[in-house]
Amino acid sequence: MKNLCLKLCWMISIITLVPLAFATDYNDGIPPSNDFKWMNLNLMYAYKELPRPKSTTNDGHDYLELEFGGRSGILDLYGYVDVFNLTNRDNSDKKGQPKMFMKFAPRLSLKSLFNNLPWGPVTDIYFATLFNWGGGGATVCDPDDSSKCFPAEDINNSFWGIGSDIQIPWFGKMGLNLYGLYDLNKKDWNGLQISTNWFTPFYTFDNGGFLSYQGYIDYQFGAKDSFSGNPQAKHGGAMFNGLYWHFDKFALGYGLKLYSDIYLVKNNTLAFGSAAGSIRSSGASHYFAVTYKF
Repeated sequence: MKNLCLKLCWMISIITLVPLAFATDYNDGIPPSNDFKWMNLNLMYAYKELPRPKSTTNDGHDYLELEFGGRSGILDLYGYVDVFNLTNRDNSDKKGQPKMFMKFAPRLSLKSLFNNLPWGPVTDIYFATLFNWGGGGATVCDPDDSSKCFPAEDINNSFWGIGSDIQIPWFGKMGLNLYGLYDLNKKDWNGLQISTNWFTPFYTFDNGGFLSYQGYIDYQFGAKDSFSGNPQAKHGGAMFNGLYWHFDKFALGYGLKLYSDIYLVKNNTLAFGSAAGSIRSSGASHYFAVTYKF
């Protein structure tokens, strides 16, 4: 698997040298016609988010999310920054956990390499990357002596691969990406991930408001039985199904998230240290959102 990921990334690094010099020219106006940008401020509540220790007595947490995206020339971008447990409540399941999390997903268009695009539903091809960065602040304590605590290692990983935009009946434009996962903490490859996302308005009200079905799927596969000496699942992932009402600059939403051995954590096994007890990594959680659009 390591050799496969290395070959994949080596090939991608070669072909991405070309579009830097011969990229499709979108500078046909101010701003260019292909450019756009957006930003949302989401106040969220997550109920029984996974993975979670079965012994956890607290069920959920609030968080503030700054979500953004857009396109500028050959660069397509999506990302968000989450700040958890805003009032630092003791009954939050994020108490003692990292305070922040960031996802950053730039994609570089390779459309200029393929003169005969689109290929049916495929409208663009990308060199796709994805970065997940934790904010730190978590601690691990000795189960026999709570005064002995030390900082816990936080998430720090990257994904490298090929992406696309595809047109699907009813759904409209969807992103579809295939990555190799490189863990920046362990300095090692850890299988592959396929990801897709969508935003589909499906009902419009007379006042201009509308309902949308929006979400994503992240599925990891091709992993080993263990990674850096720690047992793990060979495959797993999550699917987010969101129903949102949009009006003017506001949106209200509910999301049902389904998990199967999320982050390759085996369901009902010990993880995060034996002191945490058994971990649940498969099942469902619920999300509630209030959004302001910039």
